[in-house]
Amino acid sequence: MATVKEYNVEEKLVAVLRLQKIDSKLDEIQILKGELPIEVRDLEDEIEGLNHRLAHIEDEVKGIQDFVAAKKNGIKDAEALAKKYEKQQDNVKNSREFEAISKEIEMQQLEIKLAEKHIRDANDDVKEKSRSLEVAKKAIAEKETNLKHKKGELEKIISETEKEEKGYEKQSDEAREKVDARLLQAYEKIRKNYRNGLAVVTVVRDSCGGCFNAIPPQRQAEIRHRKKIIVCEHCGRIVVDNDLEATVTI
Repeated sequence: MATVKEYNVEEKLVAVLRLQKIDSKLDEIQILKGELPIEVRDLEDEIEGLNHRLAHIEDEVKGIQDFVAAKKNGIKDAEALAKKYEKQQDNVKNSREFEAISKEIEMQQLEIKLAEKHIRDANDDVKEKSRSLEVAKKAIAEKETNLKHKKGELEKIISETEKEEKGYEKQSDEAREKVDARLLQAYEKIRKNYRNGLAVVTVVRDSCGGCFNAIPPQRQAEIRHRKKIIVCEHCGRIVVDNDLEATVTI
């Protein structure tokens, strides 16, 4: 029957400290990239949104142009009817017929005036939409230029650090397998709680290297003895002594 190796406290501390050093190297690479990955994604999202807006405005302009074309055809039809009624007036038999035809002519003239008003309003709307199109196109061009610049910066950093980053990622995966399961769970939780990702720290000037609160002498002695895992009572980070830190390399 296979036996599971039991690690002593010092071995556990060495394993988690080595993992911290590896992960800190990965954190340094992410810091080098800075906000560039987020900025690139944000710019891509903004450009996509602007392109959707541009397409929507273009569809609206096309709809307005179709509306104007229909109104112009309506004017032609109304003019043709008006002329037809005017000819009919020459052959009316009584005043009642004349008045009826006159009303039809008047109605067509009103239709023409109303259509002309609709066309003027629609053309004004097209002008406004055209201005919006120009603004959107300008914004897209500016953001695409900015995106190209940001992508160039990011790609340069990635090309310079990719090999190193993959190497540390592999080391991190391997190091995780050697950390006690419960300790690893605590380590991951602590890392998520702090922006600098430090879950394992040393004693710095009689203080915690994470939160810089003082560590009592008795507590420091316990840390040096490595008989049990000591966490900072203020920030919860795992604290190791400087001699141990100096011996662990990656």
